[in-house]
Amino acid sequence: MIEENQVQIDVWSDYVCPFCYLEEPVFEQLRQEYGDTVQVIWRAFELRPDPIPTLDPQGEYLRTTWERAVYPMAKERGVTLRLPPVQPRSRKALEAAEFARDRDCFEAMHHALFHAFFEDGLDLNNIDILLEVGASVGLDRDALRTALEAGQYTERVVSDQSLAHKLNISGVPALLIHQADEPLEKAVLLSGAQPYETVRTVVERVRHKARSLG
Repeated sequence: MIEENQVQIDVWSDYVCPFCYLEEPVFEQLRQEYGDTVQVIWRAFELRPDPIPTLDPQGEYLRTTWERAVYPMAKERGVTLRLPPVQPRSRKALEAAEFARDRDCFEAMHHALFHAFFEDGLDLNNIDILLEVGASVGLDRDALRTALEAGQYTERVVSDQSLAHKLNISGVPALLIHQADEPLEKAVLLSGAQPYETVRTVVERVRHKARSLG
């Protein structure tokens, strides 16, 4: 286990993005190698907010993208997933994750939402389904319903999205890697589902910079 200067990775992500899900094994490898010295902060980025049309789940674009890129990467990274039969809006799922964050249950909810969509093919725009997912990780169903129906976490999700645009992030996953005490404007940006070696190289570069300054 490596114990040195802390590095922070801010990750803008959406629960309907397969490449965001496929980056999960990379972060798990980082946790195994670096422990708490590398901190991953997940941030919200809704790919297709209303009124932008959602994708056709049976359309050629999705089928081609999955066959050409998603399934091969999933096999390489040991991730099980399948093209979902629905392509829902994701705002409520992102809000549900923020609800979980405030109850120290973000990681469990985060993984459960990805699993629900990419392995079970569930509609993440359906509040009843989000309540089921939340309950499966120990969240209070009634409190979650109240929060989602009242839009208690909408502002936080929108704020993450606005910050992404200010940082010239236009797609996900987007990884901003920096010293924990540095502003995001000084971070190194990696776009897309990057391999472990690429992410680790940047982490080491940031760590080396911190050591040289320290």
